[in-house]
Amino acid sequence: MREIVQIQAGQCGNQIGAKFWDVICGEHSIDTSGAFFGEDRAQLDKINVYFNEIRKTRYVPRCILLDLEPGVLDSIIASPSGKLFRPDSFVCGQSGAGNNWAKGHYTEGAELIDSVLDVVRKEAESCDCLQGFQVTHSLGGGTGSGMGTLLISKIREEYPDRMLATFSVFPSPKVSDTVVEPYNATLSVHQLVENSDEVMVIDNEALYHICNKVLKLTTPNYVDLNNLVSSAMSGITCSLRFPGQLNSDLRKLAVNLVPFPRLHFFMTGFAPLTASNTAQYSNTTVAELTGQMFDSRNMMCACDPKHGRYLTASAIFRGQVSTKEVDDQMFNIQNKNSTYFVEWIPNNIKSSVVNSPLKGVRLSVTFLANTTAIQDMFKRVGEQFTVMFRRKAFLHWFTGEGMDEMEFTEAESNMNDLVSEYQQYQQASAMEEDTEEAEEPKQAQ
Repeated sequence: MREIVQIQAGQCGNQIGAKFWDVICGEHSIDTSGAFFGEDRAQLDKINVYFNEIRKTRYVPRCILLDLEPGVLDSIIASPSGKLFRPDSFVCGQSGAGNNWAKGHYTEGAELIDSVLDVVRKEAESCDCLQGFQVTHSLGGGTGSGMGTLLISKIREEYPDRMLATFSVFPSPKVSDTVVEPYNATLSVHQLVENSDEVMVIDNEALYHICNKVLKLTTPNYVDLNNLVSSAMSGITCSLRFPGQLNSDLRKLAVNLVPFPRLHFFMTGFAPLTASNTAQYSNTTVAELTGQMFDSRNMMCACDPKHGRYLTASAIFRGQVSTKEVDDQMFNIQNKNSTYFVEWIPNNIKSSVVNSPLKGVRLSVTFLANTTAIQDMFKRVGEQFTVMFRRKAFLHWFTGEGMDEMEFTEAESNMNDLVSEYQQYQQASAMEEDTEEAEEPKQAQ
């Protein structure tokens, strides 16, 4: 089996993670005590990817839950699915990171990191063939961003050949929880560029937008947002967990989606998304799903793909669907929208088909796109960072934990470099065509 170890860091990471386990336990018919209650034994074929099997009757999530304060972990333990997790997979500090990246990365987090790594090693050693790690965290707070990235860099040192995928919740322009988000996010991106293999970008504003405009929920709360994120996570990981006609895994995704090592930030999308009162009137065909998944309203990141060009994309279909139909639709969409795809990577959509459908939906698709439009998000965070850093506002909270101002400058320039790399590949083809046209008259002469 190709096992995956899930790591949840901080409040946001643990809430998304807990919802993810709820969803996949439902898909594999595992109840809150870890026992299998389903009829179909095929649900257990690849159960070992995310669960450890104990005494043939009990399945325990292969998961590490960490936080620098006990609140969220206590609420998970007290929830109905709290008994699902092994008690020693909860690693918890008492002081909290106070939305401060430096506390999570250098002081409080560094004190706790060894006990977290012990649990990680124990999980990794119990695997037959470890495929990699999957981290859920947010970049705006202190624990998920500071300690989350510290853990990612330690895992990268210890397991350099294993895949490291993160589901990272980026700060959004309208939904701001803390004033120092731009600092925490920029310092985190600096680490993610160097140490992770795949970053699925999620953004609260885009999730609110989907809940409001598409699902017609007037006052969405975090439960609604987490439902959206967990359906996307379930879709991205379903081909690891179920048999399918065209299989995929974390490494195949990376090989197909990452043309240059630093450009591994993916926009996430999901379809069908319809309001509950109109769901019965909509027809979910492969063509309909394909149209929806390229629609900016279905993206879980507040950037418009039409502002950039697709380098690569991956579509993971679930349900009884013919692969020929999927291939035809992908071919059509690339031909119709050829201006939005770079022409120097031909056939740049990878498709996978998994036979088992999402609960309550006959056909669904999860979409991952590596598009140059994502630079908008980095620019947005970068601008907010620069405005505060120029005045050195709030900096004493970080330098007081032993950080140096140079680290801020380095992180800022690394993120600016990332933006200009995306920009360079967005304009690459146009520039080449101009130079070719300029050369042709010379050769004629």
